[in-house]
Amino acid sequence: MIEPLNAVVFYLVFLFSTVLHEAAHAWTAMRGGDPTAYHGGQVSLDPRPHMRREPFGMIMLPLISLAASGWIFGYASAPYDPRWAEQHPKRAALMSLAGPASNLLLVLAAWIVIRGGTAFGWFAAPMSIGFDRIVEAPGGGLLGVLALVLSVIFSLNLLLAVFNLIPFPPLDGSGVLPVVLPGRAMNAYRSLLSGRPGLAWIGIIGAWMIFDRVFPPIWLAAVNLLYPGTGYG
Repeated sequence: MIEPLNAVVFYLVFLFSTVLHEAAHAWTAMRGGDPTAYHGGQVSLDPRPHMRREPFGMIMLPLISLAASGWIFGYASAPYDPRWAEQHPKRAALMSLAGPASNLLLVLAAWIVIRGGTAFGWFAAPMSIGFDRIVEAPGGGLLGVLALVLSVIFSLNLLLAVFNLIPFPPLDGSGVLPVVLPGRAMNAYRSLLSGRPGLAWIGIIGAWMIFDRVFPPIWLAAVNLLYPGTGYG
């Protein structure tokens, strides 16, 4: 069973990271001419409008999964006008990429703080690493809690970015396809998705099957980049 402190940290980091992800989608769409998410209140870091839109994905499922398995699952969404996306495929692609980009910025922020804290002697590379153990604080206390928070921010946001960039619908990576596929292939892709919402579940299942192979080496490479010469394996 997950420890209470870890559960709280996992949920709060998930909540903030997901809200930032969806707010990035919404803000980019607004800047590109689609105010749908703005009118829904999603251009905000206030979690409440995002929770109201997806109460199960942002509250119930994450808490249930944490209690049942010690691992967090959840989801959120920001609305957009599909007619706008069809008329402006490049803007829609930028909207899709904005979410994972926001998660990568959080990974970078955690990386900078960890590197800075290590240089000052506040943090150190752990003897063994884990998803929630990227860095440790030799002195413990509040720095130990901060080390846990930074570890979860680093790992969870890298996970969110990599998973969402897989080009399977309904993930963000599929939103880039309109600007990389030739016209005939794109029309066939749209025809395939039209009126078939069940394909979204097939896409998610397929993405998870790929993700289990793709993410571990990416995560390990990112940790080794954080600590050059350590050779975690």
